[in-house]
Amino acid sequence: MSEAIRVLLVDDHAVVREGLRTFLELQEGIEIVGEAADGEAAIREAERLGPDVILMDLVMPKLDGVGAMRELRQRLPACRVIVLTSFAQDDRLLPAIQAGAAGYLLKNVEPSELARAVRAAHTGGTLLDPAVASRLVEAIAQRPGEEPRERLTPREREVLSLIALGRSNKRIALELGIAEKTVKTHVGHVLAKLDVPDRTQAALFAVREGMRERGAVDEGPRRNH
Repeated sequence: MSEAIRVLLVDDHAVVREGLRTFLELQEGIEIVGEAADGEAAIREAERLGPDVILMDLVMPKLDGVGAMRELRQRLPACRVIVLTSFAQDDRLLPAIQAGAAGYLLKNVEPSELARAVRAAHTGGTLLDPAVASRLVEAIAQRPGEEPRERLTPREREVLSLIALGRSNKRIALELGIAEKTVKTHVGHVLAKLDVPDRTQAALFAVREGMRERGAVDEGPRRNH
């Protein structure tokens, strides 16, 4: 008999994790080996438990799903991550796919589809929610020949310019009047959209593109978000 697929559940809502565990533990060949409530804990638990598949939310405290996936891809490249989220917008979908998601499902997914996604990910396949797949095709079609800097939102461009000036996440948060965890989210999106591995490479990109000066960032009145 083949070994069960070892699954780690990552979501900041305990009720979501409980629901996932209740359903998946009834599925033949799937074993829930642990849970985590944020991206940082997910990395620690993944290194400790060595799961085959991780079901991961995107919006979490401390470190979001995209940031956690980027880190896991470096530390545990064999581990497959399925995004399970409420969001299908481009600013979350594309960075998650670029970070190596082995599936992208919305939280209203049918339970049977969720189990199928876990099995598909474990065997090297990818399963996308139909609405997500359609949105992904549209997003790619809208971006022929688009320059990397054009993929960034105005806020992401401003964060990138401050990275190029050597600012820490804490300093960026103070200068922009936003939470440090929000800065971390923006930084993760910038790295994914520019397809660079770290802040240093992002800073070099900004310098090459003339985005190092604050005035080079084209943005309207600042808003906290």
